[in-house]
Amino acid sequence: MNINIIGFIKAAILNGAPIMFGTSGEILTEKSGNMNLGVEGLMYMGGAFGLIAAFLYGNTMGSSANGFVCILIALVSSFVAGVLGALIFSFLTITLRANQNVTGLALTIFGTAVGQFACEYLRVQQGSYISVSTELKNAFINPVMPEFLQNIPFIGELLFQYNIFVYLGFVIVIAMHLFMNYSKKGLYLRSVGESPAVADAAGIDVEKYKYLATLIGGGISAIGGMVSIMTLSGCVWSKEGLAGTGWISVALVIFCLWKPLNSVWGSILFGGLLIAYIRLPLPFLPAQIYKIVPYIVTIIVLILVSIRQKRENQPPASLGIPYFREDR
Repeated sequence: MNINIIGFIKAAILNGAPIMFGTSGEILTEKSGNMNLGVEGLMYMGGAFGLIAAFLYGNTMGSSANGFVCILIALVSSFVAGVLGALIFSFLTITLRANQNVTGLALTIFGTAVGQFACEYLRVQQGSYISVSTELKNAFINPVMPEFLQNIPFIGELLFQYNIFVYLGFVIVIAMHLFMNYSKKGLYLRSVGESPAVADAAGIDVEKYKYLATLIGGGISAIGGMVSIMTLSGCVWSKEGLAGTGWISVALVIFCLWKPLNSVWGSILFGGLLIAYIRLPLPFLPAQIYKIVPYIVTIIVLILVSIRQKRENQPPASLGIPYFREDR
């Protein structure tokens, strides 16, 4: 069996990009002590409204539509959709102190239904599938780096032949790492996640940090849904294409040990595992076995983390626990 290693790595990076957004967004959320299990719903909302915004822009502008402007519109629309979904979660869990697990699961159902309804409604109104023109589609899918970099033997193919969202994901992850580890605001955020009572006593606005981290993290996760629809699904709505991506992102947070930089190689690894049944097929192994491998790997990592009990590899101490200031 001939295996194109470079082709497999490229495909793993492209398929891992949406997961990178979902994971990094959830890491930011969980660093504040909030555990949002509604990433799947946020990604559905981001994918649906990002596609709808790009479609409406393309229809309105016609042949004068600009690919870069369309990308910006899709990015902003998906981010706003994710922020709105996360706002619902934040209000219920931070202000009303509802159970985070139940609220996250409800957000998954709600976001999935909203995304599917919005796209199906527009499809019925248009009388055809929702898609964008070939020119706009190429803006989302084509490599963004200059050709002279793409043409460098081996290195160019491995590093410089990706769409803009892959590099945007890298930038977000690096910025998040620097923010959390080398800024005063990042230290405040981590202190809120570890001990909100101590942070509150030190004068840190616990509620503000929880809200901001959850809203921004939700917006970043929703961008991952848009990236999946606009790149992997060819700018056509596909609920099957998004199914399970949000849950993988939540699982990958554990795999990455709540460290943003780990989401880069973690998403690439999981992206490769997701396409292994296509790129590395074994005749005696059913495709269904391939598809459960990412979850098996996550369980193994969780067991190893629990056994080693290293403090730096543990989740924030207050993760999933509502903060009652009057109990301080």
